[in-house]
Amino acid sequence: MANIDHVGIVVSSIQQARRLYEALGLTVLEEKIEDEGIRSVMIPVGESRLRLIESGKKEGLNHLALHVDDISGAFEEMKQAGIRLLSDEIEIGAGGRLHFLVDPVDSHGLLLEICQDPISAV
Repeated sequence: MANIDHVGIVVSSIQQARRLYEALGLTVLEEKIEDEGIRSVMIPVGESRLRLIESGKKEGLNHLALHVDDISGAFEEMKQAGIRLLSDEIEIGAGGRLHFLVDPVDSHGLLLEICQDPISAV
């Protein structure tokens, strides 16, 4: 079973963007400075999250991340079905989560991330 883990949104300024979500009463979690110079924060919304990404790219929807219980099984099933993947293998992403990316050509223009909790949590 899959559910929405988070929606990634590129913003020009996390400081400016967070005001909107805080005005809605949402809590902006810790700011992360990542390896490639990309800054991001997570905002819990119900059982999912928004990830604001400050990267210098054009603002807007960046990706949709779906959480699965068996990432290895999902990876193999997608490969068997001929779905193009941007990842050659399952990788460790933000927050230590396991993930891989689906080529937007096969996800109708959307960058789709498939993720699972970190190994230590499963």
